[in-house]
Amino acid sequence: MNNRPPRKDDGPRINDDITASEVRVVDADGEMQGVMSVAEAIKLAEEAGLDLVEVSPNASPPVCKILDFGKYKYEQQKKASEARKKQKIVDVKEVKIRPGIEEHDYNVKMRSARKFLKNGDKVKVTMRFRGREMAHQDIGFDLLKRMTEELADVGKVDLQPKMEGRQIIMVLSSEVQK
Repeated sequence: MNNRPPRKDDGPRINDDITASEVRVVDADGEMQGVMSVAEAIKLAEEAGLDLVEVSPNASPPVCKILDFGKYKYEQQKKASEARKKQKIVDVKEVKIRPGIEEHDYNVKMRSARKFLKNGDKVKVTMRFRGREMAHQDIGFDLLKRMTEELADVGKVDLQPKMEGRQIIMVLSSEVQK
């Protein structure tokens, strides 16, 4: 079948694009035909009305299969699409707090962080210091330590609390990945 589009470098080599001198051929039924020259293999594929596709180019000699290239490409796309559907995208949610946060506000932030972690997302906790608060960074680190202990049942620390300029940053990730 020579009514195929010109080859792009991203897919397997087919028919005349195969560069090896000899190839191991597997026919359309999955039967091993043995090692033969590329010309013989292409002739065999044309007789079957199919294409010769290089499925394992790094083998010695390369393995080629006789199959319908259009159908093969379609099945590869379907497999890739299915794999993309099954993967979970992990978002990074941010919770911003201040060192002088009141108890009720702290509880509200904790509920948000807990909900994010239960949904399988990561939580970035940012604590910003203003003015003279910079002199009391220990209060900030204590607050983040308390936060980590209270969220230990749903998440674990990915990035330990560290000072970056005028803020402390900590990243938590979910214990249970969906």
